[in-house]
Amino acid sequence: MDFLTLAFIFLIAGVVAVPLASKLGLGSVLGYLIAGIVIGPVLVAFNVDVIALQHFAEFGVVMMLFLVGLELEPRMLWQMRGRLLGLGGLQVGGTALAVMGVAMALGQPWTVALAIGLVFALSSTAIVLQTLNEKGLMKSDGGQASFSVLLFQDIAVIPMLALIPLLAMPELMDMAPVDTHAVDSHTAAPAHHGGGHGEETGNETGDGAQDDGHGDTGPAWIETIPGWQRALITIAAIAGVVVGGSLLTRPVFRFIALARLREMFTATALMMVIGIALLMTLVGLSPALGTFLAGVVLANSEYRHELESDIDPFKGLLLGLFFMTVGAGIDFGLLLESIGSILGLTVGLIALKTLVLLVLAHVFGVNGSDRWLFALGLAQAGEFGFVLLGFTVANQVIPASVADQLLLVVALSMLLTPALFIAYERFIVPRLAAAPAEPDQIDDAAPVIIAGHGRWGGIVNRMLVGAGYRTVVLDHSSAQLEALRAFGIKVFFGDASRPDLLHAAGIEEAQMLVVAIDDKDQATEIVRHVAQTQPHLHIIARAVDRDHVYELYAAGCRDIIRETFDSGVRAGRSAFEALGRHPFEAERMARGFVEHDRYVLRELASLFRTDIPAHENEPYVARAREISEEMDAAMTGASNAYTNRIDRGWFPPGEGEVKGDEGA
Repeated sequence: MDFLTLAFIFLIAGVVAVPLASKLGLGSVLGYLIAGIVIGPVLVAFNVDVIALQHFAEFGVVMMLFLVGLELEPRMLWQMRGRLLGLGGLQVGGTALAVMGVAMALGQPWTVALAIGLVFALSSTAIVLQTLNEKGLMKSDGGQASFSVLLFQDIAVIPMLALIPLLAMPELMDMAPVDTHAVDSHTAAPAHHGGGHGEETGNETGDGAQDDGHGDTGPAWIETIPGWQRALITIAAIAGVVVGGSLLTRPVFRFIALARLREMFTATALMMVIGIALLMTLVGLSPALGTFLAGVVLANSEYRHELESDIDPFKGLLLGLFFMTVGAGIDFGLLLESIGSILGLTVGLIALKTLVLLVLAHVFGVNGSDRWLFALGLAQAGEFGFVLLGFTVANQVIPASVADQLLLVVALSMLLTPALFIAYERFIVPRLAAAPAEPDQIDDAAPVIIAGHGRWGGIVNRMLVGAGYRTVVLDHSSAQLEALRAFGIKVFFGDASRPDLLHAAGIEEAQMLVVAIDDKDQATEIVRHVAQTQPHLHIIARAVDRDHVYELYAAGCRDIIRETFDSGVRAGRSAFEALGRHPFEAERMARGFVEHDRYVLRELASLFRTDIPAHENEPYVARAREISEEMDAAMTGASNAYTNRIDRGWFPPGEGEVKGDEGA
């Protein structure tokens, strides 16, 4: 099959499957895997070398770790050292020993059992990080713990590859040389990273070492030198990445900027990542680990965002290709022959790893839904398992017949990972969120109640307290409240949408309620309830946008503040001044705009309907068009709509009361 046809097949499969999967809530990763399964028979029919495609696509993992490194400053990485070494080390060691025990119980020799434990101790960096970023969970406690473990696993592959040849079984060594291609004949794509593919890659050495491009033992030349020299070469390579990233990036990009061509920045970014990966491969280190380190070094660089925007599209496409090749490589013939044992091993592996991860999460203080995110997210085997399984066969550690089935277990566990994330979102999170913490006992009363003490509500509270007014502050974020209490600010934990909590806060005797919470719908419901039950109370509500203003107005609030409106007006006034307008004139124009906008809101609020979209409300649309024409005339100076709507008492420098009265 020619290149264009092959590229078209993969692209059309991804373009069709991923949007459908995303719309169904399955996520892009599962969409790519399903697309690969669908096109698998087509690739087999045309004898497509899926393994070679994976060697190319696995570079997406390298790029992904480079981008992850760009998000981490060296100081942050140092702060993660406890989890990186402790949590990551215990996860790899504990999981390997647990799997080893189960394998020995099933009749495997201890050497084979240990090799299987090492293979299954690893998780999928590509799937987990892609899913965490896609779902916005990377910054959560569970996401950060997962990242620490994944990073340690990438590092641990290097000593694993050194240990595996020591586990060689004499009875396998006495047999004829292993046809490593037989391992792939059942799994095509899953035998990924070139592990054990001597005939296909041409890289297999006498001891089974091969250049697989990702987590390998390195080229043959480095195997022939003494260990201390290898250590020095490794240190020199890492130092070269650190020093080069620190000292050479700025002058190189300044030089590239002289061309004033966007594509040159992209080419330079790709050159940098590929060069670092090549250097790591030449000295026997993981390219992903090297590019991650380079990303950390460049995290404080002014070119960080440029590098991110240049690399990200390539990373996304290559990862998508990688996931599709995994799906395409599942051999359903072998799966049907041993479906009971393979599915049992897959489910058992996920359950065992989940149990180990839950215990470690408890020990290291990962609590609540984050604990389950951490455990379920890392419960699969990973792409490095393809490397190690091929490597174990090439080194006569695991029999090829056993490796065939284990490769399917790795692939199926990866295929099930998006389903585990869906289960976490739909069952774990709602269950844990259904039992919120008990609210504080409110032992204070004040004329002003403030619901929400974030950036917006906090400013209101500080202004009122600074002027001598007493307030009762309610907030449902325990983390936010702990931080405020550390600074001596009195706040109460609780959900302001609960009528009993408002009653406890003294809503009947209060003079004012400030609704400053982030949730748009919840804020509207609070306003509606209080406006109906406490009509004497003055309500000030924070609006998210213009439509929210109308919703709050319909709910009964008449003092509504848009959260970004005032800052936008100030920016517009500064723009007038920067364009040469006198500060007085700029201020007058800004105030005129505010008054005109309030007029517009009052005119349209009575026509707005919450039961239909605004563009389907004909009276609303008609009046909005009329007002828009008035505003256009005012903006072009065709009318004095702005200048007539100014506050009295604000005069230009040096001019008297008469001029001000005329302007009013």
